[in-house]
Parts: sequence; structure tokens; C-alpha cells
Amino acid sequence: MAKLGDNTPLAELVGGLLADVTGLLRKEIDLAKTEASEKLSSALSGVEVLLIGVVLAIGAVGVLLSALVGGLAAALVQNGMSETSAQALAAVIVGVVIAAIAWALVSRGIAALRGTRFKLNRTTASLRRDVDVVKEKM
Repeated sequence: MAKLGDNTPLAELVGGLLADVTGLLRKEIDLAKTEASEKLSSALSGVEVLLIGVVLAIGAVGVLLSALVGGLAAALVQNGMSETSAQALAAVIVGVVIAAIAWALVSRGIAALRGTRFKLNRTTASLRRDVDVVKEKM
């Protein structure tokens, strides 16, 4: 681009500056799209872990509660506990264990989501540099 000391007409200088700024803005928009896509991809992996934890928790409650409660209750009845009390105690024990596993998975997913920041750091830094360059040319 020509400098003010050259014999270039003012209209050409302004037109060149406008073309430079327009091109720069297009590149910044492309950078912002790319960076936002990367951030979204990172957040989605956290959501995937969270959903896997929830699905496993639901599946575990359905399958394991039925099998484990029955088995544990039978063992408690053999040790002299009444059948009603054994069923209740077995349900509580199995429920607490499954809830602890589910909580660990859900906590891991939430932690992954919290670790993802939706700030466009590279785009912001690049825009600041671009503003400085435009100020120097003016």
C-alpha cells in the first residue's frame, strides 16, 4: 500500500485501506468460526461423557437393582433376617453403590464442561493486532 508521502491520490489510498480492512475482517471472521468450532467440539466431548454416565446410571439402576437386590436379600434371609427387612436393606445398599458410580461419572462430565471456556482468545488477540495496524496506517 502506498504511503502519504507518495504521489498517490487520496481516493486510491482510502480505497486501498478499505480493501485491506475488508480482507482483514473476512480473515478474522474465518478465524472466529474456526476457533468457535474447536471450542464447541471440546464442549461436546464433555457432554458425551456426561450422557454416557447418565445412560449407564439408568441402565445400572434397571438391571443391577433387580439382580443385586434379589441376590443380596436372599443372602440376608439366609443369615436370619426377615424377608421384608432383607429386601429393604438390600435395595438401600445396592442403590447407594449405583448412585456413587453414577455421581462419579456425572461429576467427571460436568468438570469437563467447566474446563471448556468459550472465549475466542486467538481471534481477540488477532483483532487487537489488526486494530493497532489500522491505527498506524491512519
